[in-house]
Amino acid sequence: MQEIMKQAQEMQQQLQTAQQELAAAEVSGTAGGGLVTATVTGSGELKGLVIDPKAVDPEDTETLADLVVAAVRDANDSAQQLMAEKMGPLAGGLGGGMGDLGLPGM
Repeated sequence: MQEIMKQAQEMQQQLQTAQQELAAAEVSGTAGGGLVTATVTGSGELKGLVIDPKAVDPEDTETLADLVVAAVRDANDSAQQLMAEKMGPLAGGLGGGMGDLGLPGM
């Protein structure tokens, strides 16, 4: 039983380390051939948004809004992939029960 508790504590530490790394990591996503770029943390927090002036058309704000949404979605997809890479080995050690730990997307 003591060995199991030790393993659980080690895994908890690894999980905390992975979560900290994800929070510090930044990934980007683009849309419109690079007209809009969104940057999010590995945990999905939007940190930045760059819009090329060529994407701005006062007569067509709907397209710009669509590009922003697509860029953020692309960045979040990259963040989810990063999370899967960081958390994947830990999920196996917990019997795949990562969803119970309050981690989004897992």
